[in-house]
Amino acid sequence: MIKRKQLPIGIQTFSEIREKDHYYVDKTALILNLIEGGKHYFLSRPRRFGKSLLLDTIKEVFEGNERLFQGLAIHDQWDWAVKYPVLRFSFGSGNFRQADYLPQNLMAQLDRLEDQFQFRSDYTTCPERFQSLLLHAQQQTGKPVVVLIDEYDKPILDALEYPEVAKANRDFLRGFYGTIKDFDAHIRFSFLTGVSKFSKVSLFSGLNNLKDITLDKRYGTICGYTDADIDTVFAAELPGLDRQEIREWYNGYNWLGEGVYNPFDILQLFDERLFKSYWFETGTPTFLVEQLLKRQVPTLKLDSLLSSSEMLSSFDVGDITNEALLFQTGYLTIKTYRRVGGQDYYTLGYPNQEVYQSLNAVLLSSLTQNRGAQATQSIRLYDLLLANDLAGLQSLFLSFFASIPHQWYNNNDIQNYEGYYASVFYSYFAALGLNVTLEDTSNLGRIDMTLKFQQRVYIFEFKVVELVPNGKALQQIKDKAYADKYRALQQPIYLIGVEFSKVGRNIVGFDWEQA
Repeated sequence: MIKRKQLPIGIQTFSEIREKDHYYVDKTALILNLIEGGKHYFLSRPRRFGKSLLLDTIKEVFEGNERLFQGLAIHDQWDWAVKYPVLRFSFGSGNFRQADYLPQNLMAQLDRLEDQFQFRSDYTTCPERFQSLLLHAQQQTGKPVVVLIDEYDKPILDALEYPEVAKANRDFLRGFYGTIKDFDAHIRFSFLTGVSKFSKVSLFSGLNNLKDITLDKRYGTICGYTDADIDTVFAAELPGLDRQEIREWYNGYNWLGEGVYNPFDILQLFDERLFKSYWFETGTPTFLVEQLLKRQVPTLKLDSLLSSSEMLSSFDVGDITNEALLFQTGYLTIKTYRRVGGQDYYTLGYPNQEVYQSLNAVLLSSLTQNRGAQATQSIRLYDLLLANDLAGLQSLFLSFFASIPHQWYNNNDIQNYEGYYASVFYSYFAALGLNVTLEDTSNLGRIDMTLKFQQRVYIFEFKVVELVPNGKALQQIKDKAYADKYRALQQPIYLIGVEFSKVGRNIVGFDWEQA
């Protein structure tokens, strides 16, 4: 019988995890590679992915706290007699939407660090206080300084809905972070972590020596848990849980190396023993949803977005691509990668079941503006599928669109973008976590949507009647012989043509037959 340990839920302090015998997934071999392989690093990962714990572990390494590393990979590879001064900053808390709050926050952090090193600067500005503290810490200890900055971008991200404040925060931080370059001779190691990857021009102007390891496959698992971690470190937690279901719900994040699980989800799952959207529910992606609606991005496109490396890195106040926003915040991940000429291209998609169904549920609420009806209709949809009641499905979908408030249409032109009706239709299925395939390729074309449910296959084709004459949706499924792709399954196949009207704001055609 493997002994169960305490789950380190919400604990970002390495010493507490080690001293109180919590589970710990050893990342110290990767930390050692970082330290030996370079000097200045940057890492972007989604929220609640273990970045703060990673920085705290690095802090303990440089401060020489050997007792915490007994039995870990780095223990016999590091000179514990050498202790370096560490300056650690974090922007994890505070109201950065408030103008002029950021300098006050940083002043308070500098006060604390100066007290730690028994020093008081004569300067009253943050960059100069940082510089004088760096010099003092080196002189006091005789060793170059380690600089760790957690959530480096939060003062900007928090204020994105207030562009002037966001720009002011960005410009202030640019001056502060510039110290790392100017005082390179006094620094042993620096590491900045955050959710987003702001362009070097906008935030790290001149900081060209900062190595970005976000998409370095050697460090793809530096945050998060691997399959092997789940099966070994957490082996005692697995009895009673479906191993494949754990994989489908929480694995799938990829930064070009091995795929990883979201650690926050895994710890909550092992505690509650229920499959739920733990990570998603800790932060509603309001800004993201607003941007997707404003830019009229169909939800059907989100599981197969093509992006270049340049697009994923294009992040600045007022200039954020959909791909960068979705990828860096963790709602999409890299599914495939291809190098074409001198450019890298990525196909992005949902990492797992949690994000797939939770994001679609939130997007659906924004698309339809009627959460009460959405909940009732979602349950009804599931029950009708269980009963294979296609006539019931037709009337349910009519009520889907009829329940959307008229003022929602009147206040914007959302119904005029082609993907709107199909997005509402699809997201009802996706929000239930059903097995849906979009733009499903066959020999003669692309099937708009395929649903596999209860040993049955449903093939959907969508048309907008203002663009295509009535009656063409079902006919296209038959003409293109889309059902042939699934005949080998020897399961019942249903062909369903759905036709929408932008003028009528509803379904005007819903035809089906069994193939």
